Amino acid sequence: MGKRRRVAERRRTHRPAVIGGMVAVVVGGAGFAGYVLYSGGAAAEDRTSSAASAEKPKVKTGPLSATEVTTAARTFLTSWQQADVAEAAAVTSDTEAATKLLTGYTKDAHLKDVTLTPGTPTGAKVPFAVKATVAYKGTSKPLSYDSSLTVVRNTTTGKPQVDWHSAVVHPDLKDGDTLVTGESGTPPVKAMDRDGGEITTEKYPSLGSVLDGLREKYGKKAGGKAGVELQVVRGKESKKAKLSDKTLLELSKGTPGTVKTTLSPGLQAAAEAQVAKRAQSSVVVLRPSTGEILAVANANKGFNVAFQGSLAPGSTMKVVTSSLLIEKGLASADKAHPCPKYFTYGGWKFQNDDKFSIKGGTFKASFARSCNTAFISQAPKLENDSLTQQAQQVFGLSMNNWAVGVPTFDGSVPVQSQAQMAASLIGQGAVRMNPLNMASVSATVESGVFRQPYLVSPDVDGRTLAKASRTMSSGTLSQLRELMAYTAAYGTAAEAMQGVYGNVGAKTGSAEVDGQKKPNGWFTAYRGDLAAAGVVQAGGHGGDTAGPIVAALLKKGS
Repeated sequence: MGKRRRVAERRRTHRPAVIGGMVAVVVGGAGFAGYVLYSGGAAAEDRTSSAASAEKPKVKTGPLSATEVTTAARTFLTSWQQADVAEAAAVTSDTEAATKLLTGYTKDAHLKDVTLTPGTPTGAKVPFAVKATVAYKGTSKPLSYDSSLTVVRNTTTGKPQVDWHSAVVHPDLKDGDTLVTGESGTPPVKAMDRDGGEITTEKYPSLGSVLDGLREKYGKKAGGKAGVELQVVRGKESKKAKLSDKTLLELSKGTPGTVKTTLSPGLQAAAEAQVAKRAQSSVVVLRPSTGEILAVANANKGFNVAFQGSLAPGSTMKVVTSSLLIEKGLASADKAHPCPKYFTYGGWKFQNDDKFSIKGGTFKASFARSCNTAFISQAPKLENDSLTQQAQQVFGLSMNNWAVGVPTFDGSVPVQSQAQMAASLIGQGAVRMNPLNMASVSATVESGVFRQPYLVSPDVDGRTLAKASRTMSSGTLSQLRELMAYTAAYGTAAEAMQGVYGNVGAKTGSAEVDGQKKPNGWFTAYRGDLAAAGVVQAGGHGGDTAGPIVAALLKKGS
């Protein structure tokens, strides 16, 4: 669509058909054909007067019209379907990146006979279906999937364009990733559970990313032979996020090697069933005495939040903070401890949920009710790196050295100052965790020793597991267990933990997130030689959302 000079209209010899006050214009093009209806107002916008033609065209601003959205989407999809990469890329917000990926779609991914079918737009978002054929060295297979694009207005030209991201081409692509078809450099693996049963995504839908990670780590070591596949090959940013390459289509089978995992088939099935009940939920179950990962599940199959998520853990972080305060003599389970309605530090005014306060209460009462100010009030007595050292030295977190067997994020507790340091004490600020990390925290409290979680035994490949440099004193550990047991019986975790008997402890958490109406709900707990943690993003309070998921699995594992 080049630039056009608008000129005054002359008397028309042909008029468009008028249907019920609407002007019907026939739109043609490969892959698209139909009628686009314009109201009298929209048609009027497209006409200009003789006086306007003499003025410099103004850059159009404001929301996109439905016509602008469908026209930009049609131009992009039609050009892509016809393999006109230059024309398709020209309609996007990043011509260079679009050109590179769309060129690779044919040359590197070996996709041909592409058919793109648009769906019904929702605002500026246009869904579309893709059908193509992957053909490589005499072997071919059909490929079909759904994707979507979003149309935005160019702030410089005012023209509508496709907001470019690699996910437009395929939803599994992150920016910087590519699609490649060829002989896979990594042989497939057959993953087995602890009882010798095969792990498949048909049986356990959550484990797709886990299987990808196992293949990347053990494919060559397990003795398999590579086949021919269409794969998502990760770029720099994806590798930084520890995302594994992903197989989209297998053209010819390789010979898999075998890798045994620590997963419990019964607990894994139960975990899958639990997250299926809650959108955006994730959970992990560990064995504290060994560090073995018994189950991992995510409601969202696209990303392994349970292992690789990086989220503020909210008040579940108070388990770590409590161990710090007890060690430093700043708190004791049964001694009086302040829980004011507000506490100001570093220029920030902190408060409790519903602005409650506890007068004359103990630290145990503050922990069980999750009093924020009970922890924030101790910030002036701590060093900036106190929490960081406690997390690293006692709980093995924030060291980036876990060797689980698949990619993981090992938590982050950076050194902070002033208000940000205070916020870290209650799991906000810059502190980031995932269910694997928080399950490990409960496991450390239950066993008294940090044991790095693992999915594949280190005996398989001789890797070294991470260790903590010290353990808590027996007095600190005893008080911490008392705090978590009291919370499970009488505090914010009590409702979720009903019916979970024996040696138990728990802590709830809610983490505020900018742009979310509801906080992320967290829950971490242990029962005997089981520890678990879960999160429900944008779900609300942890006791109501993640709590029932975790409690159900602790019961199941008995």
